[in-house]
This record gives sequence, structure tokens and C-alpha cells, in this order.
Amino acid sequence: MQANEAQKGILPEQDPGQDSTARAIPRVSIQAFCEAPETATAMQQAGADRRLAKTHFNLQMGSIRNAIEHFADSPTPNLLIVESRDAPEQLLEAVSGLAEVCDSGTKVIIIGHVNDIGLYRNLIDSGVSEYVVAPIKPLQLIGLIADIYLDPDAPVLGRSIAFVGAKGGVGSSTVAHNVSWIISEQMKQDVVLADMDLPFGTAGLNFNQDPPQGISEAILSPEQVDEVMLERLLTECSDHLSLLAAPGTLDREADFDKDTFEDTLDLIRKTTPLLVIDVPHLWTSWSRKTLREADEVVITAAPDLANLRNARNLVDILKNSRQNDAPPILVINMAGVPKRPEITVKDFSEALGIKPSLVIPFDPQLFGTAANNGQMIEELSAQSKPAEGFRELTRMLTGGREMGGKSNSFIKPLISKLMGKKG
Repeated sequence: MQANEAQKGILPEQDPGQDSTARAIPRVSIQAFCEAPETATAMQQAGADRRLAKTHFNLQMGSIRNAIEHFADSPTPNLLIVESRDAPEQLLEAVSGLAEVCDSGTKVIIIGHVNDIGLYRNLIDSGVSEYVVAPIKPLQLIGLIADIYLDPDAPVLGRSIAFVGAKGGVGSSTVAHNVSWIISEQMKQDVVLADMDLPFGTAGLNFNQDPPQGISEAILSPEQVDEVMLERLLTECSDHLSLLAAPGTLDREADFDKDTFEDTLDLIRKTTPLLVIDVPHLWTSWSRKTLREADEVVITAAPDLANLRNARNLVDILKNSRQNDAPPILVINMAGVPKRPEITVKDFSEALGIKPSLVIPFDPQLFGTAANNGQMIEELSAQSKPAEGFRELTRMLTGGREMGGKSNSFIKPLISKLMGKKG
């Protein structure tokens, strides 16, 4: 067993909350032994979290003594987490026995039921990496593992926001592109927009760019992707916005392994504060993984039955696979199409259990002109309701920072009106 150099106090109530920027844990093996059902539940939720997706996590019920018996004739994992209800003297004795069966590189976290600083110091002195008092929460456990395996002085990874449509043609790419532009132009923050729709991506068209290369080169030669190659593949749209474009051709199929985009997206996050991922309306292993592992997910839907069904399915599967994250953000686009029967925003919201963060009114003239000119809505009509809506959504996604423009938002009154409430 190996001990931490810094001895920290016992924090039984510590809870980091929903930290969407927490870094992923590297590929390590983790074995947990739990005595209490509630601890096992927290362990299961932590093991299923996207931040531990690369680890090999195994959980079983049992005490420290069960762990000693289990590893008496087998190698120990990189990290061993054990729960104990023992009194301090018995716990220290059990830990001594555990040390005899642990390999030299194994780190140990003890979850105990005695809040005693003297016990904590004795455990740290005996080689335990961390001692925490139950009950423990999933994100608290993830934070403890991160403290052990991640360099605190290493640069923090940039945030990733994935945009996906509940149905093809609902404008998810348009929302992603406009948000990226506003963050880069009004917040002056570096953004990389990755267009993952290789055969039909529109990012190049919407930004009036014709990049000779882009994301396809990165995923076809993943072993060659480094910061130098990435810089060559990115198309600079402005001082703060770069585009990793899709080729927009049909010369190759888009059937990829689930890990195909992983190295490229990880590299972008190491070099850029914000990665916006334009995910196509496909359900593949790689698109599912991209949505699951993004820091934030934005679903765009039109107010009809097919969109409602698809959005419901997306929300359900994301909530199940991202239990320690906030629910996805909902954008309703093309609201108020003349003579088209629509599901009301109120009914749409109640069916999903999520209130829309943005309702974009139907405006074919504005959006059609912007698309044909290769412009963003803010460039074409900064005072329009869609432009103000994109600014409001951007504030939400970036923590509420002001970026200029009007201070009074049309979003809340519009949503309230459509939901039959007073604004």
C-alpha cells in the first residue's frame, strides 16, 4: 500500500456536487468491498459514472477480512476500496493484515464508521491512501479517486458540450453553431467546434469555409494525432473559433468503433477551454458514447409527436447513464409553424419532465438567409428574438457570464405564454 503525502482532515459531509468539469480517471483496476447496502449503492453509481468509464470497476459485498481472503492467492488491483464497521483498534489490526496481501503498487481507500482524527492519522501512517467516514456519496468517491490518480498541477481539461437533435432536420447543428460563434465572438473564449456528421455535416457551409481536411483525417490515423497534427486539421474561422470540419462526402461509410473519436476529442479538451460537439442524428456506439461522456448535453426538438417520442427516449437513456450529472438541456425549435398542429410547450415539457431552456420561433426567412450567406443569426440580425435566445442559452451553458446585448430576455415570457402562464 502507498500513502498520500498530504494528510487531509476527515470530511464526512464532503460533497463536491454535480461537477461536470471533473476529469476522467485513467485506465486503472478498482475492486470494492462493501458491508452496508447504502455504501454498495453509492459504489455502483460511482462505478457507472462517465468519469470512471475507462476503469475496470468490480464490486462485491464483504469486509476487510473478506478482501484479505480473496487476495491471499491472487494479485490485488490498482485501487482497493474497503468498508469497515470495526472499532479503531480492530480496524488498524485488519488493515495490517490487508497490507500483507496487497501488492506494492496497490492503493487503498478505507470507508469507516468512526470519525476520529487519531484513527485517520494512524491509517495514513500505515500506508492507507485515504480514510473517509460513511455515508459516502458517488461524486465524493470519484473525487477521492481523482485525488489519488490525477496530477493536481496538470492543466484542467476543457469542457465539452454535445448537441444532438431528437429528429433529423430539427436544427441541432444550427443551435450548436450559433452558440459556438457567440462564445467565441462575444466572450472571446477559444472554442473548437467538431462536426461529427462525416457524410452530411454542415459546419463548413454554415461558417462559409471550405476546409481541405478535418475530422476524417484525425479518426483514420488516430496514432498520428498530436497537437501539431491537430493544429493542421483545424480551420480557423476567427480569432477564437476553430472548426474540425466533416468532409461532407460519401466516399466512405460512417461505421466506426465506439472509441474512434476518443483520442481526438480528448486531445482537443487538453488544448482548448471549450469543445462543442455537433453529434448527428444517429444511434451508434460512438454517438452514444459521445453523448454519455460529454460534460453537458443539449437536445433540440420540434414540437411534434415523433420528436417528443425520440426526446423522451434520449432523456431516459441519458439520465440512466449519467446519474450523477444534471439532466440534458432542452431546446424547442421551429415553434409556431403556420397551420401546423403542434404539441404545446407545456405538454411537451410535462411529458419529458424537463422545462425547455429555449423556445425558438419559426422564422424561415431569417434562418434561410443566414444559411445561404454562411452567417450566424447574431451577425445577420442581432436584435431578433432568435439571436437573443441564442445569447440566453449561451449564458446558461457558460455559467451566466454577460456577453452584451439586451439585458431583458424574451425567453421566459415566451415560454410562459406558450405554457399558458402569465409572463
